[in-house]
Amino acid sequence: MSKHKVSFLPHNKEIEIESGETIIRAAMNAGVHVNASCGGEGVCGKCRVMIEQGDVKGESSSMLTMEDFDKGYRLACLSKIESDLVVRIPSESFMEASSLNIASSPRKTAHIKVMDFNKLREEGLFSPPMEKIYVELEPPTAADNTSDVTRLVTHLKRYKNEDKLQLSLPVIQKISDVIREQDFKLTATIARPVRNENKSRIINIQAGDTTQRNYAIALDIGTTTIYGQLVNLITGEAVVQYGEFNGQISYGEDVISRIMYAEKEGGLERMKQVVVETINTVIDMLKKRSKVDPEDISSITIAGNTTMTQLFLGVNPKYIRRAPYVPASTLYPPLNAAGLGLHLAPHVMALVYPQVSSYVGGDIVAGVMGSGMYRSEKLTLYIDIGTNAEIVIGNKDWLACTACSAGPAFEGGGIKLGMRASKGAIEDFSMDPMTFEPMIITIGNVRPKGICGSGLITMVAIMFEFGVIDSRGKFNRDLNTPRIRKTDDIWEYVVSWAHETQINRDVVLTEPDIDNLIRAKGAVYSGCQTLLEEVGLTINDIEHIILAGGFGSYIDLEKAMTIGFIPETDPDKVTFIGNGSLMGAKMSSLTNRLRRDVGEVTNTMTNFELSETPSYMDHYIAALFLPHTDLNLFPRLKKRMDARREAKKQNPV
Repeated sequence: MSKHKVSFLPHNKEIEIESGETIIRAAMNAGVHVNASCGGEGVCGKCRVMIEQGDVKGESSSMLTMEDFDKGYRLACLSKIESDLVVRIPSESFMEASSLNIASSPRKTAHIKVMDFNKLREEGLFSPPMEKIYVELEPPTAADNTSDVTRLVTHLKRYKNEDKLQLSLPVIQKISDVIREQDFKLTATIARPVRNENKSRIINIQAGDTTQRNYAIALDIGTTTIYGQLVNLITGEAVVQYGEFNGQISYGEDVISRIMYAEKEGGLERMKQVVVETINTVIDMLKKRSKVDPEDISSITIAGNTTMTQLFLGVNPKYIRRAPYVPASTLYPPLNAAGLGLHLAPHVMALVYPQVSSYVGGDIVAGVMGSGMYRSEKLTLYIDIGTNAEIVIGNKDWLACTACSAGPAFEGGGIKLGMRASKGAIEDFSMDPMTFEPMIITIGNVRPKGICGSGLITMVAIMFEFGVIDSRGKFNRDLNTPRIRKTDDIWEYVVSWAHETQINRDVVLTEPDIDNLIRAKGAVYSGCQTLLEEVGLTINDIEHIILAGGFGSYIDLEKAMTIGFIPETDPDKVTFIGNGSLMGAKMSSLTNRLRRDVGEVTNTMTNFELSETPSYMDHYIAALFLPHTDLNLFPRLKKRMDARREAKKQNPV
């Protein structure tokens, strides 16, 4: 997609942004404030801008007179960029010049890492565990009436160099009919072993040549959501992807509550049943949307945290939550998918990612493998952000890991008007540092109905830097704005007034909301600090940071560092990989090298239990402030705050 330059006056700020994006999104990314409180639906009329040069696409609005429209005024939220633009922010949004350069900074998001399958091929790693081989057999005669199985195996040994083969019973059961459907022309699906010394296995046969129709499913069993991809094993591409909320949510939002439910009579069976039902919904949708013949699906690779994996397999998770925190197993053999209750053909193999410990599971191992961290020379910090935060430090020579409970705040839980990242959730926020009026953008550009995790982080960061809240997360009661008020003995900031929302009541951010966020971010930060300390490193030693998890894709890095969510570092060191668990599952579907390496990596990964690490609680208590009790750990933020204080002295309001 083409990009255009957008210049904002009188700020003299310029940003390059994709064609078709809205002006309000460009302004937000450039750090230019435009009053906006309806989320981008165009009903508040506060985001008026003047188009001085260039073309935009957008309808007129009842919030603009025809006279203003003819003069070049547009609503920033409704105007899509079609060329290079010069946009003037009118005087009602104008700030004192001395404040412009310190009031806000351009958005800093992580680089998006895309898997390069051409590189896999170049490195000789593109070798799927499930391979299809087409054969043309000589029909039997009176002189050669060997069995059908012997005929197939002999041909594969003689002409395809397959000298170590086993067969599964389903193949034997159908071979006589299948090989005769197309005159002894057929395709054999062969499951490759992880170790070369082991035997390959013929798991399926199909009439005719189906070698160009070979698929696998990659599956991430998350605590909150379950995602699946149907992967083309010929091209390496994900044909379709689908996700569903994990049905186990009804029995508790975190792993501990689900373990406790599983301990009840019949609880384990129920938890297994529920998660299998959700997985089957995902599988059925992948098959429906792709129109792929189920016979052409060869394997399903599954990654999940330790609790989710054991619940799925019907393994008692009771001792995961009890000291000394022991999982039932860290390794699982290849399993029959249909035997696990999955809606897949009888030949499909289920490959389950191994675990490291009770709280560092297969989802993290998959992320470490899929991201290539385990093969990198660089000292890397890997953080998977969710209800639990898992952290890995190391490189190709060594790896250390830990996990901490962050709670549901990052997914909107425990927040008065929190919600998951769906339509109507406030995902981005800015504020006029003089009037304290908000600028918000919602998912879907509709009226707001709540606040998602990324919006929450940005709100708190902006308010902290502008002095609206202090380091303890308490509102400044002395500010002259009606948006800060006390309701039922709780102080809050009105993000959107009731008439601007979908819910016909004010969308607010409260002090308890901020406190929940501080505790969640404190857990992640202190987990990083503790692990760094345990391995004798500091954040300055880290050369690369990888953020994983669906939530991480929307984080503004500078704002995350501002609140002390992650250690302050150069944003250019940070890479976002999205769903690392799903990435690793997909990679294992495509290369046996990864499956071979994963056992070695799992066995050599050193795990630290934070509850058994004395320094963790000290780090946690110190992190229960914005951004931390020691501001010297955040030198860039300290410099900005010092500059803002100096500007206030020189230009008192």
